[in-house]
Amino acid sequence: MAILSFASCSVSHFSPPISLRLHLPPVTALCYHGSFPASTLKTELRPLLLGCLDRRETGLIFRCNCLSSPIDAGSQFESLFSLLRRIGFREEESEMIIAKNPDIKSTSLDKIGNRIASLQSLKIDGLALLGLIAKCPNLLTSEEFDIVITFFADELEGRLEPELVERLLSVVDTSFLLSFNQKVRLLIQHGIPKEKISHVLSKVYLNKLLYQKSVEDIERLISFLEPFGGIGIIARRPVILNSDLDAQLIPRVEFIRNLSGEDDFATGTVLRRLPAILSYSVEHMNSHVEFLKSFAGLTSEQVFKIVHVFPNVISTSKERKLRPRLEFLKESGFDSPGIFKFLSKAPLFLALSEDNLSHKLGLLVKIGYKHRTKELAFAMGAVTRTSSDNMQRVIGLYLSYGLSFEDILAMSTKHPQVLQYNHASLEEKLEYLIEYMGREVEELLAFPAFLGYKLDGRIKHRYEEKLKSRGENMSLNKLLTVSAERFSKAADGIEVICL
Repeated sequence: MAILSFASCSVSHFSPPISLRLHLPPVTALCYHGSFPASTLKTELRPLLLGCLDRRETGLIFRCNCLSSPIDAGSQFESLFSLLRRIGFREEESEMIIAKNPDIKSTSLDKIGNRIASLQSLKIDGLALLGLIAKCPNLLTSEEFDIVITFFADELEGRLEPELVERLLSVVDTSFLLSFNQKVRLLIQHGIPKEKISHVLSKVYLNKLLYQKSVEDIERLISFLEPFGGIGIIARRPVILNSDLDAQLIPRVEFIRNLSGEDDFATGTVLRRLPAILSYSVEHMNSHVEFLKSFAGLTSEQVFKIVHVFPNVISTSKERKLRPRLEFLKESGFDSPGIFKFLSKAPLFLALSEDNLSHKLGLLVKIGYKHRTKELAFAMGAVTRTSSDNMQRVIGLYLSYGLSFEDILAMSTKHPQVLQYNHASLEEKLEYLIEYMGREVEELLAFPAFLGYKLDGRIKHRYEEKLKSRGENMSLNKLLTVSAERFSKAADGIEVICL
């Protein structure tokens, strides 16, 4: 057993510490103060030395006359301060970090440096890195973070947004991060692409996902939604992962399924079109269904057909939008079957803002539509899918080509879509009709549907093929609506492919 002893030692105080001189004796040295094993020296003296080093406001100089082998504790300690200083910490901030995480003093600088490099590889740098370390100093030393950071960097290929990584690494209980890896793998295995995983995780409540949802809970949730669209619904509405399966999701999905007549495919269509419908309670959905049945006289089957094409009807305010819009249809002469037919084709009419509808209503009245008529209602339904600005430009374009308000009214009565076409593409068609085909704009009064055909895919192709047969006088209707076979015959045997 190696015996060590102190010949003589002196201790002096100094403030602030300028230097630290520590000398330990060779293992063969003897001392009249007694003897103890070398292992005891290492285990008993080391905490004392580190404790002294940790006191920056006062210092201790140890002088042992018989010591000759220096220890590098002070050098390592200053290297640690240097490392923290290089990434941006001031001395007092470094002291605070060490005080909050004493393990940092006994951790190798290589390991700490590698941990910092790993965080920087995940795009955690600058002030974000300083803030994260200051908030969670154990991030530099805890073994539990190795698995998590490796998962982020390797399996997820560093795709997580830096802000999300910060939120995850600053959790109170790091043990939950290990199950987090499993949960993310489960989502990927079920079909969430890695490039979308950051988006999905950024939309959920991480506290619930980390602390309240087990891997088994998530597996059950995905399995339940599988017949209706499963992981695709979750990808579009990640917050569904936070919902309680038994108390929330199952009752809500079953309500929609019962309304559909237990049609899983139709139910899935509703959920895929509007996953947010699952955020509404059964009571809320039922109140909207009952309102449409009682106020508009619709059946449950008719209500579902409207919900099927426009699920947002469930989120529309009954008093601010549904009631006044349905009253408008009633005043325009629609009965219950008429209301159902109208809403099946133009359900968006129920959800548009009051300003949007008021502006469009004013434009329709300006070109000649009369209040409280079915014609006005049908026209309102036709323009729900265009902006009021585009509609105004379209009317102005028709006027610039010499058409009157009466002409526009006649065209829109015959073919309501003429007011909803994109004004830019509409201008190209009008220019082609007048400049290249040599037709009169008045021909549109007889066949306004001309404006609905694709310019390159149908109009130009048919017209150019007809020119080859010198049949320039074919009507617009016949030119565009006849079948490919009949058009080929009309074009004197020239083969025409109908696009």
